[in-house]
Amino acid sequence: MSLKNLNAIKIPKNLKLKLSNKKIKRLFKIFEKNFDIQKSFVVAVSGGPDSLALAFLTKIYSIKYNLNCKYFIVDHKLRKDSTDEANRVKKILNDFNINAEILTWRGKKPKKNIQSLARKKRYDLLFAKCKKLKISNLIVGHHIDDLFENFFIRMIRGSGLKGLISLEKKAIINSIHLIRPLLDFEKRNLEFISNHVFAFFIKDPSNENTIFQRIKIRNLINELNKNGLDKNKLLLTLKNLKKSNQAIMFYVERNKKLNSFFDKKNRQLILNNNFFD
Repeated sequence: MSLKNLNAIKIPKNLKLKLSNKKIKRLFKIFEKNFDIQKSFVVAVSGGPDSLALAFLTKIYSIKYNLNCKYFIVDHKLRKDSTDEANRVKKILNDFNINAEILTWRGKKPKKNIQSLARKKRYDLLFAKCKKLKISNLIVGHHIDDLFENFFIRMIRGSGLKGLISLEKKAIINSIHLIRPLLDFEKRNLEFISNHVFAFFIKDPSNENTIFQRIKIRNLINELNKNGLDKNKLLLTLKNLKKSNQAIMFYVERNKKLNSFFDKKNRQLILNNNFFD
């Protein structure tokens, strides 16, 4: 089904009007090619430009392919305005026929390692909701800038090859398919979608707080950009690292199949003499 066939589908007028923009159409085509999902899915929405753009793109996609999709906003209650912001995001999405539910992180909040623990709790809430709904696909709004940030964070931590390329388009966690269809999108294009469609997005003050390592890395990347960092070459480096990891894993698995076997009786992995050759 081509994009123009959406004209023959019952789609809310306000969404259809936004989709008539040439740049929005082009970005949707890129998203559609990257997404390629034919089953029900859950979308995580934070209220930032990335997730709001994701909400719009997945809504159009779900209409086009007649798929069941659910939208969830996580209120971490780490800031005094978080509940009001979550309700505002919910209302704006509802204005565009995108019905969202708010999931609330209740209980004592951490004083250290806040971002990491908040991220873990967010996924716990979303995974639990997916399992309750019996939906195995969770869609999140990570984009190419997140990919770069993750690379530098892992490099600082001394990660190996697998760690450096850990932000994949698709991963399986707790039997849930975690899907990142925006990894080919730059943040500026997602901001364009959010501004054009909703004329709104939440600005999280923690994104300016240099007490957090991710924000320090983000500022470092901005400085590198000013001094000639070529993001296309960095992306090529990441792709080459991924290919190298895939090649290593291929030969590791082949060696395991050819030079080892599992003794079920004694529950032991037996290695052949030439396993390490």
